[in-house]
Formats: sequence, C-alpha cells, structure tokens
Amino acid sequence: MRKRYRLLFMIIMVAALGFGYLHHLVPGTHNFERLHIFLFNLTSGGTSILYYIENKKGMSVRVRFFLVFSVVFAVFAWLELFVPAAVCGLGLAIIAESVRCKAYSFFPKEFFLRGYSTSDRFAHASLLCLVLGLLTSVMVILNDAWLHLFTLETLSIDTFFLGFSFPVSLITMSVMFSLIPDLKKPFMNAASQFAFWAVNLGVIVFFLFIVAGSLWPQVAVTLVLFFTVILIFVLFVTYVKGLQQKSFLVSGMLFLLYTAITGIAYILLEIMSDGYLRWGDLLLRLHAVAALYGWNLSGLAVIYRRFDFPIRLNSKQLIAGHWLLVAVAVPLGDAIPAMAVAATAGYGVFLYLMFFSGKLIEEDDIEPVIA
Repeated sequence: MRKRYRLLFMIIMVAALGFGYLHHLVPGTHNFERLHIFLFNLTSGGTSILYYIENKKGMSVRVRFFLVFSVVFAVFAWLELFVPAAVCGLGLAIIAESVRCKAYSFFPKEFFLRGYSTSDRFAHASLLCLVLGLLTSVMVILNDAWLHLFTLETLSIDTFFLGFSFPVSLITMSVMFSLIPDLKKPFMNAASQFAFWAVNLGVIVFFLFIVAGSLWPQVAVTLVLFFTVILIFVLFVTYVKGLQQKSFLVSGMLFLLYTAITGIAYILLEIMSDGYLRWGDLLLRLHAVAALYGWNLSGLAVIYRRFDFPIRLNSKQLIAGHWLLVAVAVPLGDAIPAMAVAATAGYGVFLYLMFFSGKLIEEDDIEPVIA
C-alpha cells in the first residue's frame, strides 16, 4: 500500500482510539464508543478487505468511495441520524458487493468445490460477511428508527459494534493460509477445510445464540471456536518458516486466544450474576481491546505492508510494545486520563513504526504479482 494511504489509515486509527477516550473530556454526551469502534472495524477494516481482494498497491475508485462513505456512516450512526445512516449503509453494501462479484461468483461456489484454496475461501467469506453485515445493519437501523416490525434488545445497531470485526478476522485468516505450504496434502487439506467451516459456521451460530439470549450454548460454541483457533495456530507455527510477517501473525493469534478466554469468562460471569456485576465490564473491555487493537490490528498491519516484507524494524521489540499497549495502557486509559494520553501517543508511535519502516531490500516500484 502506498505511503499516503498508510498515513491516512494511521490518522483514522489514532483518531478512533482517541474518540474512545473522549468521555474524560465530555462526559454524558454522545456515545463516542460507537464512533470509536465503527471507525476502526468498518472504515479501516472494511476498506482493507476491499483493498486486499482487489490486490493492487493503490486504491481503486470503488475502495476510495467505500472509505469516505464508511466515515460518513460512522458519524451518522454516532449522532443517531439513523435514516441517513441506513442510506449510507446500503451504498456501502452495494460497493462491497460490486467488488465481490468482480472477484468471485455471485453464489459462493468456492466454499463447496475443489480447486479453490483455503485462502480464497476465507477471503470470499470475509467479503460476503461484510456485505451481509452491512445489509443486516441497514435492516436493523430502519426497524429501530421507522418500521418497528420487531423488538429484540439483543439485535440493535450496537450489536454491530464488534460484529464488523468478524470480516477483518476472516481476511487475516486468508492471509495466514496463503502463507502455509503443502495445504494440498490430505491431512493439511482436511485440517484447513475443517478450520474454514468451524470458524464460519461457529460464528454464525454464536451470533444467533446472542440474539436469542442463550448463554450456555454461547459457551459451547466459543469452546469449539477456541480449539479451532488452536488448530490454526499449530498449523501456522509448524509449517510457515522464515517470514518476518509470521511473528506479527503469531502474536495476533495469541491475542485471538486471549479474546476467546476472556469471552468465555465473560459469558460465565453473566450466567453467575454476582460475579458479572463485579467483573463483567472489565472483562468485556479487555476482550474488546484485545480483539480490536491486538488481533485485528496485527492482521491489518500485515495487509498494509504485504508488498514490503521484509521491513527494517526489530519485530520482537515492536511486538512487546504492542502487548504492553493492548494489555495495560489502553484498558487503563478508560479510567485514568493521563494514561489515555499516553496510550494514544504510544499507539501512534507503534503505527508509525509498523507502517513506515523501510524495506530491507529496496526494489523498483513494480506492481507485484501474487500467486
């Protein structure tokens, strides 16, 4: 990705985290959390998915339109201007669907037929999930603001705060499987096929259980997803060798395992109401921070620099700083204003180093060919 686009995403991401701390300055006003998460998951994440699928160094006109209107959508949703937000959401879905239909077939045959890689399957699933998530959010917004056809406390615009993080997870897994060799061998093929279906069906079923308010089934599905993530982690660590981006993706997978553990603990505490009242908010915050700024950011950073690896930086030190930010500084910033400033500044430094460190091997600016 060209430097000007990386700079733009850096500004959006730092602004997103900063909005998450604005309750220190203007308490009791608009829900800045909504703006904070939409800017990260939908603007940065959704645009990155389209960029990755199109497989170009620069952004096409469609991807640029998606970026602009995703910011407008986030602002409208934050201000609770739901009808204009629904119009923007529909436009975003149309743009994403146009990219999907150009890259893949309308019916996702890649999921069911031989001859398609697991990486392609995850990439198509990511884009399809983004389109369906946008269309569902439009339906929910119009129902809450105008139609009033159904009333479900668990199905509202807030449900999609972290819901848009799932397409980002899928595109990161697409990147990971694109780096794993020997996937055509019988065992590797079976393991990758299982991982694809377990992740996608598991999250869909989990979402349905959230809407239904069924807690114990949520625990069961989360355990299945947890062991599936362990399977993917083992495959990736075992078979990917000698790549700098491996370190960042392994770190991201550890963040993902951390989110699974905190997610299970949160649901169990919700079942046991006494513990939930004391620790529920803290666990939910730790879970959300690790999902957004740990796992998702690791994947997005690799996507932004995928044409540049190896890059000139100390991976171990940068990853250690990343964990310090996500596990300590960012959560503490919710309660301590000075820590909020430090976390935002440290986050900006991390993004600058990750996004703008030079390549170890400088090459002519030739459009790369990805197999």
